[in-house]
Amino acid sequence: MAETNKAAANTKPAKKSFLKGVRSEWRKITWPSKETLFKESTAVVIISILLGLLIALIDAAIKLGLDKIIV
Repeated sequence: MAETNKAAANTKPAKKSFLKGVRSEWRKITWPSKETLFKESTAVVIISILLGLLIALIDAAIKLGLDKIIV
């Protein structure tokens, strides 16, 4: 019973220490500016669209090739 109380008593300081560490690391984060966020988001959308089109073209070419082989 005494060991259980010691273990319970030791968890509170660990939680406080963990939360202090999280708070400390959170303050170190450098958030991007609105301009940077907009530029990077635009790049992601454009690249996603281009890759989607490329995959669709490759898929259509493979399908056309298989249709000619099978038929």
